[in-house]
Amino acid sequence: MTASQSAPSHTSALDDTVAQLTREEKASLTSGADFWHTQAIERVGIPSLMMTDGPHGLRKQEGAGDALGLGASVPSTCFPPAVGIGSAFDPDLTARVGAAIAHEAIVQDVSVVLGPGINIKRSPLCGRNFEYYSEDPLVAGVVGAGFIRGLQAEGVGGCVKHFAANNQETDRMRVSADIDERPLREIYLRAFQQVIELSHPWTVMCSYNRINGVYSSENPWLLTTVLRDEWGFDGLVMSDWGAVDNRVAGLPAGLDLEMPSSGGASPALIVAAVERGEIAESALDAAARRAVQLTRRAAERPAAGGEIDVDAHHALAREAAGRSIVLLKNEGDLLPLDPKDAAASFAVIGAFAKHPCYQGAGSSLINPTRLDTAWDAISEAAAGTVTYAPGFVLAGADSANGDPDTLREEAVAAAGTADVAIVFAGLPAAAESEGYDRTDIDLPADQLAVIEAVAAANPRTVVVLSNGGVVLLPFRGAVPAIVEGWLLGQAGGSATADVLF
Repeated sequence: MTASQSAPSHTSALDDTVAQLTREEKASLTSGADFWHTQAIERVGIPSLMMTDGPHGLRKQEGAGDALGLGASVPSTCFPPAVGIGSAFDPDLTARVGAAIAHEAIVQDVSVVLGPGINIKRSPLCGRNFEYYSEDPLVAGVVGAGFIRGLQAEGVGGCVKHFAANNQETDRMRVSADIDERPLREIYLRAFQQVIELSHPWTVMCSYNRINGVYSSENPWLLTTVLRDEWGFDGLVMSDWGAVDNRVAGLPAGLDLEMPSSGGASPALIVAAVERGEIAESALDAAARRAVQLTRRAAERPAAGGEIDVDAHHALAREAAGRSIVLLKNEGDLLPLDPKDAAASFAVIGAFAKHPCYQGAGSSLINPTRLDTAWDAISEAAAGTVTYAPGFVLAGADSANGDPDTLREEAVAAAGTADVAIVFAGLPAAAESEGYDRTDIDLPADQLAVIEAVAAANPRTVVVLSNGGVVLLPFRGAVPAIVEGWLLGQAGGSATADVLF
């Protein structure tokens, strides 16, 4: 019996605990105690549990909580986001990453990590595509199940999100995803079904949006008929933060826990609804029982404390990042480069080489324990001469105040005297985030101009991309080698050098 499953002997104990609770106490368990914690009832031994954002690292905030990554968080390992590690097609690798994140959660006294994101990449414009594994439901489900398996094997709960059909960020709190049942089941729900059946997650998070006109947080077909009755999910369903529209409708539909705290307002509404017969007492009992069950599962976790093995986790992040990289083009076997050739010269071009874009913005924003750059890693690995030119303006980088024409000319000069030019290009950090979608799939015009000019100056040009979503490659016929570097986490710079060489 794994920690992610309920033993039959626990059933009567859970029921006995719920039977000792007053109606008000049961209702209190259906709402958070604050931004990150569940409600405690000490007199019957129900502790408060802490949850934090994931999914590619631990985002435990130091002060007051917020959902969009504005508050500072404790340092933790930033592993490759799902857009990268999903391209490794290896659930065992994601299990190892999940286990490492679980160890960091234990150190920080976190019981549930909010991840992974399983939503399908329906549109290339979705601003949060970097948090999702794939366009393919089988890949997303199998890889996501690996993450849950690794996380929960260490005693930390996972939370599969965002259930379901949350495939755009623009107007996500009001939009209705209108989908016929067959594609809904075969595409949008299939990945979630894979994760539920393969890895038995402790919790599921419902999404902000409506599905066929009904909010996910109050959708009985979604949360009860499909999730519990058909797939056999036996854990707790929580809301995304602020995703509840009607709490009284949501409870009997299958929403057990509203997050964050409503300040007592929602529990009071639930109690009143039970008293007037609008909600059956049995529905409240079921939600309270699942809340108690979650605390019992979390109680098997190792005690909080200890230290993070920063070096080992950074090494795993580097391995995972290297496995995430995809070779798109390699004419004439230009790659791999020879790091031992002392006579070789390499021009490293592009501000991303020194200022990597390694994760997206929003609630998954990790404060990394360290950060490798491709410039440092290439300089260290290559026996030959390595030069650098920023090439284009990048906010927050050393080129921020540079003239675009001058920067491009410097890049061309560097490329023209090198044996190989390596251009680092991609999407700026502000382009990809929770909360809004992209408006196009183009790389910035100044970067495209640099690539075109460098390729004209040096026929041995490699382009390394940093992007969490689809981008057009109008230069694909002008360069012999293209490497898709996605968003690779804190060790992506070293991993890129590993792959290039």
